[in-house]
Amino acid sequence: MSTTLMQQNSVPSVKLVDLRNQDDGVDYPDEGFPAWLTVFGAFLALFCSFGQLNAFGTYQSWYATHQLQHLHPSAIAWIGSIQLCVFFVSGGFIGRIFDTHGPRIIMALGTVVYVSSIMLTSLAGTYYQYIITQGILFGLGVGMLFYPPLAAISTHFSKYRATALGIAMVGSGIGGTVYPILLQKLFIHIGFAWGVRVSGFICLALCAVATGTVTSRLSPKRCPTQSPWLDVKTFKDTQFVLLVIGSCFISLGLFIPFFYIVSYGLDIGVSPNTAFYVLAVLNAGSVLGRIAPALVADAFGRFTLLVPCAFMAGLSSLVIWTFARSLPSLMLYAALYGLFSGAFNALIVPCIAQVSDIREIGVRIGILYSVISFPSLLSGPTAGALLTLAHGSYTGLIVLNGATVIIGSLFLLWSKLKINPSIFARV
Repeated sequence: MSTTLMQQNSVPSVKLVDLRNQDDGVDYPDEGFPAWLTVFGAFLALFCSFGQLNAFGTYQSWYATHQLQHLHPSAIAWIGSIQLCVFFVSGGFIGRIFDTHGPRIIMALGTVVYVSSIMLTSLAGTYYQYIITQGILFGLGVGMLFYPPLAAISTHFSKYRATALGIAMVGSGIGGTVYPILLQKLFIHIGFAWGVRVSGFICLALCAVATGTVTSRLSPKRCPTQSPWLDVKTFKDTQFVLLVIGSCFISLGLFIPFFYIVSYGLDIGVSPNTAFYVLAVLNAGSVLGRIAPALVADAFGRFTLLVPCAFMAGLSSLVIWTFARSLPSLMLYAALYGLFSGAFNALIVPCIAQVSDIREIGVRIGILYSVISFPSLLSGPTAGALLTLAHGSYTGLIVLNGATVIIGSLFLLWSKLKINPSIFARV
């Protein structure tokens, strides 16, 4: 089975048809209270988890001037990189558990792990303690709250899947906008430890609601309980493999601005109190990037929008960030990069679903995110090493960010062309 485009003579426009989802025997209501309640729960889960993960730049800058000021920024960046790596690599087994047991048990345990990691971070004082609490435990908790609700949405929606997933992904963008400002204010007014704890209490309340509202339409008995954890046939699917390769290149550079844009702002003379707002603008741009492309992707094609958005994210770094020497130009770059990178984050899961059997959606999402965990692990430290080699110049770091994202977008284009060889087809 493959995803293809079929053109009917009576209809002048090209209609997107997903044959995998037509043949899987599952009815998709694309509406109803349980479906939209699942979207709401996913929004809350992503606001708390992936939203705070996107705010690591706030911690990076705070550690560099307080608890871990004796360490080089590239060493501090390992905390954020381990977060990403554990988050991504956890997708494989979390996706499999979702396919066999559904979302609720994973999210309940994930809430415990995630909130515990935040509370333990407030008590940490040494580098290795931050690695364990904010790196490993935090990343695992985020994974357990990220993958299940997105996979659950895919069981409720087909025609409007990208729209529903885009609305849920907005939660991470809004969280990434709110948390840098919130954490910075809390750190200043009540101290680091209690500031982190307050964020933990907020996450506990919202994640509890999310766990109670997210449901899957597939009962456990319909899931492939006897199938292998990793089916080698998955890697014979050229469309999916190219999607994974492209995502690997993109993940190597995609999160670099989230780690370093605050320190870059400080380096060009932006005041410390203002520099954190640059990260907030970056995440605010991603809110629009997550919702706007998703709303039109179901009509014009998910791959059709994913490819140019990824390409423009890389291009904006090379063309704008390279020459940003003032607060307005840096804000402009942050808004544009947030817009295009947010679109990638919102559309990658619908694209996975488009080339997958819905009964394998959890595993497929998990495989992609597990594979890209390795370039994500290297992303922050590699950028920090380039910063050191260049004696404080951000040029190499910016080129790494832009070039890898652009290369990745070309592999995404290749995957699209495997679905339909017409470059202008709605895929």
